[in-house]
Amino acid sequence: MKLSRREAVKTGAGAALAPAILRGQRSMSRPNILFLMDDQHRGDCIGADGNPAVRTPNLDRIAAEGARFRCAYSTTPTCTPARSALLTGLSPWNHGMLHMVPMAVRYPFTKPQALRDAGYYTMGIGKMHYTPQRNLHGFHHVVLDESGRVQSPDFRSDYRAWFWSQAPHLDPDATGIGFNDYPAKPYALPENLHPTHWTGQTAVNFLKGYNRPEPFFLKVSFARPHSPYDPPARFFKRYADADIPEAAVGKWAAKYAPRSGPKDDIWHGDLGPRQVRSSRQGYYGSIEFIDEQIGRILEVLEQRGWLEETLILFTSDHGDMIGDHHLWRKSYGYQGSARIPMLIRWPEGLVPARRGQVLSQPVELRDILPTFLDAAGAAPKAKLDGASLLTLIRNSSAEWREYIDLEHGVCYSRENNWNGFTDGRMKYIYHAFHGEEQLFDLENDPKELNDLSGDPKAEPELRKWRQRLIEHLSIRGDQWVKNGRLQTRKEPIPRSPNFPAMEAVARSQ
Repeated sequence: MKLSRREAVKTGAGAALAPAILRGQRSMSRPNILFLMDDQHRGDCIGADGNPAVRTPNLDRIAAEGARFRCAYSTTPTCTPARSALLTGLSPWNHGMLHMVPMAVRYPFTKPQALRDAGYYTMGIGKMHYTPQRNLHGFHHVVLDESGRVQSPDFRSDYRAWFWSQAPHLDPDATGIGFNDYPAKPYALPENLHPTHWTGQTAVNFLKGYNRPEPFFLKVSFARPHSPYDPPARFFKRYADADIPEAAVGKWAAKYAPRSGPKDDIWHGDLGPRQVRSSRQGYYGSIEFIDEQIGRILEVLEQRGWLEETLILFTSDHGDMIGDHHLWRKSYGYQGSARIPMLIRWPEGLVPARRGQVLSQPVELRDILPTFLDAAGAAPKAKLDGASLLTLIRNSSAEWREYIDLEHGVCYSRENNWNGFTDGRMKYIYHAFHGEEQLFDLENDPKELNDLSGDPKAEPELRKWRQRLIEHLSIRGDQWVKNGRLQTRKEPIPRSPNFPAMEAVARSQ
């Protein structure tokens, strides 16, 4: 007879799951870990962040019963480099991806493998964006939605296979919007066929049926609100009259007003307030639909009595400009693209800390792997660039990084190629193609309307941040810094020397 995890611990059959966390005189085994994420979710599109238009009651609950990091960033804000940071706990130079290229087939140390080694059953559901697509990176099992990324004619994601088993005569792309397009419209098919619903339902099914003795690490990765902005009609209509914020446009952004191309997947262009509002209507509706699925997942945890045995963390790989500064999609150092939500709720007994904290230290995706290892009571087997978020939850005055590095190599155009730094209060961006600089006072100008780089009063601050970037990039060689000066870069540099070649990974095993 298979014992439940709790029974295994009580009888001693779960000796490998020795209690590692104490709450008074009561002991508990290592917590389950539920990692919730979505794709292209701006940090300001959560009710708990102060946005009155978007409805996210379940994400707000996680923040209210845990902690919210208001200065959370995606260092390299496109899909694959961001997910490399999630997977490895490393900075861009150290995991090797400087812009959006396919992820390495193998890394010496990964989050799913580390938690598997620590005694967890590891499960991934939804969008992974790995190469090849069925790469496990240490997961025991993955169930995939890779609908927008078909690399070969013989690959079919699990969501698409399920879709055709349910609706063999329907087109999963019937709504007619591309995966990087700006238009928005309601989903054209029955709601239960939507990939967001499928991802939530698959997670619910896993949790309802889970009966293994070991704790689980469950990653649930929604493919929206990344375009297409296609929520079910009930969510699209809900934002028809909502007070959705208009696009923020600084004077410095006038150069982005012309359309970058004739198609709907442009990266810059002033499309007018009506189109911005329509796109945001679909985007906001997509977020609320995801929030509803997260509520269903939390409900199952409560039904099974696991809410106070589970560490829950929610984040996204990067944001979405949706018209801010006439920019669309992602890959930029500006807040809409680079700032992300980061919410964490811990079980009773894991951390003796006040709930409802709002922390202002700069945190990043690289910090998630160390956080999970900390919760699991497992030491990393490799040097990581991230640090455990639980450190700050335990003690908000604990020693922490002063600022975080940001960067993205060439994306969409050779002119979109930059490095930067932020501490959550100021932000410095160096545009490498022309050698131009920008400086923003995020405390007084959170929408980045005013570029202070040309203000004589801001010159000392500009020099300080420029010098920090010079010191940070100096180890990379003359292409980056020469004779103590930042260099312009006209050609793409997609990977650093640390990108793991197969031979190097094999030698490290």
